Amino acid sequence: MPSSIQIMLVEDSPEYRDTISLAAKREAGITISSIFGTAEEAIKRLENTGNTSTPTLILLDLNLPGLSGIKAIPLLAQVAPGIPIIALTQSDREADVLAAISAGASGYLLKDSTRQQIFEGIRIVADGGSIIDSQVASYLFKAIKKPSEKNNLKTSLAARELEILKLIAKGKAQKEISEHLNISSNTVATYLRRIYDKLNVHNAPEAVAKAYQEGTLPR
Repeated sequence: MPSSIQIMLVEDSPEYRDTISLAAKREAGITISSIFGTAEEAIKRLENTGNTSTPTLILLDLNLPGLSGIKAIPLLAQVAPGIPIIALTQSDREADVLAAISAGASGYLLKDSTRQQIFEGIRIVADGGSIIDSQVASYLFKAIKKPSEKNNLKTSLAARELEILKLIAKGKAQKEISEHLNISSNTVATYLRRIYDKLNVHNAPEAVAKAYQEGTLPR
């Protein structure tokens, strides 16, 4: 986990921006480094700053004026590759949950979560893991259970890749996988990129969902 987590908050509600900012001041090692009211503003800032001032993590509302949070996720990932995104929203709609995860979000949290739940989720994602609010996690599992509409072929994963994917499915973060397998974090990251490329997905939740869906991971 980074020693200091710098958060870019993309939220149009002034009241909720203040709520998160005040809460962050009581969390050791976490700072709200930038705040934007629209996704367009956040994307523009990331394009202009390049890699000199990129955040550790992006907290993104889905219901934004102009460009929606869901449509913004792949654009943010394009201008700031490798920066994880957590959807922090009021929406508990199944369509929004699945769309955000499929677009590349590493987490999905509801705004009515407790402060502890939100900042614990931030730390998990900053450490290379993923987080899904328990109230909406069932939607992801329902999607896992649906048979693949594309084909029934299993993706060919190497033994080590499959081993790492199984650990991801158990909720292990990148650092935990590194320690468990006695390999470096960089090596784990390389395997994860290969897994995502082979499964044609963006993140860990989507990788696990697709692997269960096509039978690469046994149920």
